Amino acid sequence: MAALQAVGCACAALSPTDELVSRLHFDAREGRIWLNQQRMLLLHNSAMGVLRQELIESLGLDRARGLITRMGYNCGAHDAELARELRCSDRPAEAVTIGPQLHMLEGVARVEAVTLELDEEAGHFLGEFNWHGSAEAEAHVQVYGIVGHTACWQQVGYASGFVSRFMGRPVVFRELQCRAQGAPHCVIVGRPAEAWGDAADAADDLAHLRADALSQGVAALPTGPAPEPGAAPSAARHLLGDSAVVGVSAGFNAVCHMVRRAADTRATVLFLGESGVGKEVLAQALHRIGPRAQGPFVAINCAAIPDELIESELFGVDKGGYTGALASRPGRFERAHGGTLFLDEIGILGWTAQGKLLRALQAREIERVGGTATMPVDVRVVAATNLDLKNEVQAGRFREDLYYRLNVLPIRVPPLRERREDIPVFMNHFLHQYNRRDGRQVSGFTGRAIDAMLAYHWPGNIRELENLVERGVVLASDGGAIDTPQLFLGDEQLPADWLALQRDGSLRNRAGALNDADEGSTASPCRDDLGEAHTLGQRVQDLLAGRCAGGREAQVPLDALEAELVRRAMAATGGNQSAAARLLGLSRSQLIYRLKGLAQGVAGKFAELGD
Repeated sequence: MAALQAVGCACAALSPTDELVSRLHFDAREGRIWLNQQRMLLLHNSAMGVLRQELIESLGLDRARGLITRMGYNCGAHDAELARELRCSDRPAEAVTIGPQLHMLEGVARVEAVTLELDEEAGHFLGEFNWHGSAEAEAHVQVYGIVGHTACWQQVGYASGFVSRFMGRPVVFRELQCRAQGAPHCVIVGRPAEAWGDAADAADDLAHLRADALSQGVAALPTGPAPEPGAAPSAARHLLGDSAVVGVSAGFNAVCHMVRRAADTRATVLFLGESGVGKEVLAQALHRIGPRAQGPFVAINCAAIPDELIESELFGVDKGGYTGALASRPGRFERAHGGTLFLDEIGILGWTAQGKLLRALQAREIERVGGTATMPVDVRVVAATNLDLKNEVQAGRFREDLYYRLNVLPIRVPPLRERREDIPVFMNHFLHQYNRRDGRQVSGFTGRAIDAMLAYHWPGNIRELENLVERGVVLASDGGAIDTPQLFLGDEQLPADWLALQRDGSLRNRAGALNDADEGSTASPCRDDLGEAHTLGQRVQDLLAGRCAGGREAQVPLDALEAELVRRAMAATGGNQSAAARLLGLSRSQLIYRLKGLAQGVAGKFAELGD
């Protein structure tokens, strides 16, 4: 387990580095300001104060505070991406201090670190910072004077979003004193969301990261005793909160607002989005917060039922309705009477069933297969699909009239790669869920596992993330942390530039390694005329840094590259085989096998020299 790292226990002053300042560019000709690849704006602080006043007067204090806090969370998560590129060591505590430095560079406040303790693998974080001259508090005081509550809402959200990215779990900062209250400076303290527990007013601070009451925001931890072995799956599912709606990204919050608007109506809702984005969970939330919450929620996956049976499943069957129908049986419409019917994968529904579904939606009555009487049904229909129904209509596979009947209120659920701020939230949620289910005590994720999860493109979305975390909980040791090799065992493909080799032999983000390789260096690409003077180690370094232009002498055989990686890992860990194996993502036995191969190769070279 990684050692606890601490920085500045005695009020360490922080200041933006030259590297950070060099990333800020003013393009007067085009009218743009850039901080690295992010476009920035230079605004009057008084304008932000006017905006704050408008929000408070129109939405109320609590809702305005929540909106401003979530805006700050989004800013912090985006600045964390820049910090990843500037991460100049493997000490996460040093990377976290880039956040306060960015805050100062952006003119928000002068930041002073009081306490900073973190252990990524154990999931421990404790940070206390002082803010001097907070622009946000100043703007609030200009409008409202000295008040009885804290006012640096955007800054608190920023700190939470920034640190959550590095910890791989939600970290929530709270402001304990503020200049808007008349204090000499502002003080914030950050801990993992679950560590706040029953602290006074902690629930209120957590609530401001929720866009709507249907969402649990950054934390949805199970309560009550763990399920007994052999307990009914439904009871365990309810206890573990599989249907909990969690998230904090802007895209997720927009979906929550749409679901809330639809909840109190009878309008047909159509959830659109890729497989695994959580459409059924949102459909359950829509049912749960609406007036039909006391009625049944009945779900059917249209893609899982053969075409010849889908009609009887939807509309029921009378005795003798077809061969083998020995008894009458109600369909999903009847079973959902007074509640909600969720039609998943609606785009797969057969043509005949589409026609009957259209009639049921229009007339709100059904007729069983083999029956002669119609039955009225009081059902709210919610559908979902990962197909483009417009394209399906044009291709003649989906009825146009049914499409317009279903498309009353379409809600697009964004894929996980478009809402990366939610990844640490889901990692934490599923870690607790499967720890509790399996009686495990896996502590968290290693730093490189967190980086890998945030760099991965998630083609399977939340469902794939859940499966990978479950895999990690199964393979990790009790009391230990989940590492990258325990997550990515299948056909998952990490980005090609995710890992690279530093000069000291350690592996980390390629962008950071390139910065290190280029720092103060004007080295030209390797050329043929370098000859034997260009050693294997130099060629490996040039290859990893992307400086090799080709040529026979610049070639690096794959086995030589592997050998050099092993040598550097052993050098970086002082010959510790276990540590070197972890660095390379190998087991100790796999590393020993490669070391033996290297030794045999060296022995062979000496034998050749002796001959």
